Formats: sequence, C-alpha cells, structure tokens
Amino acid sequence: MQVEEILTIDVKPGWKKGTKITFPEKGNEQPGVIPADLVFIIDEKPHPVFTREGNDLVVTQKISLVEALTGYTVSLTTLDGRRLTIPVTNVISPEYEEVVPKEGMPLQKDQTKKGNLRIKFNIKFPTRLTSEQKTGVKKLLG
Repeated sequence: MQVEEILTIDVKPGWKKGTKITFPEKGNEQPGVIPADLVFIIDEKPHPVFTREGNDLVVTQKISLVEALTGYTVSLTTLDGRRLTIPVTNVISPEYEEVVPKEGMPLQKDQTKKGNLRIKFNIKFPTRLTSEQKTGVKKLLG
C-alpha cells in the first residue's frame, strides 16, 4: 500500500553546503525489514552578487584607477535587504580587501553571531595614456 507523508525541513540561515538532515526510518518499508533513513543534503545556489567562503560573504567591486587612488564608497544591498554604505578611504591596491565585521553568514551553531563581509576590488587600469597624462601622473606621484 502506498502512503504519503509530508516531511518539513526547517532550513536555518547559515547552514552550509553538505549539511545533512536525516529522517530516521522514513524510507521504503517492506515486511520484516526496518525502513531505511531518509537523508537530505543541503546544496547552495550561486548568488549573482555574493560568494560564500566559510561563514564570510565575498563581493567584488569594479572600480577605476582614479577611485582606487582617491577613495570609493561601496553601496550594497545585503541578503536580508538592508542597504550598506561603506566608505573606503585607503588607497586600494589590486590585493586590497576591505573587511566589514559581522555582515557575513550567520554561524550554524550560534545564529546570533555572523561571519564577515569581505569586499575585493577589480581595478580597471587605463589601456593607454597620452604624453600629457603621463607627465601629469609623474608630476603628481613622482
């Protein structure tokens, strides 16, 4: 006889890929055999803005060389819909990373704590400069 049962999985924020949810003895039944466990494994869908690294969220911003040298303000909408405005006043090098504490994913074991938001930068360098621009850059930075 076929029996239908609805099982509910309460997926909590911060659960990582590979987390297993087990419903003991909810598999197919046969006379004289203990039913198998039914196991679901959490997977992650890619997000268009953020990537996850452990409990941290990582985002990459495309900026110009002028913004990298003079300052840039990052404007982001978080996964929970809040707007963040993060001024970056340091000179941004290709390896630079701005870290915003406690704006990452909730920790699986303690939902009151969060990982960090890590902002990386993709700096667009000019492909060529006129001789006047080169002289101006040398004058300013030299």
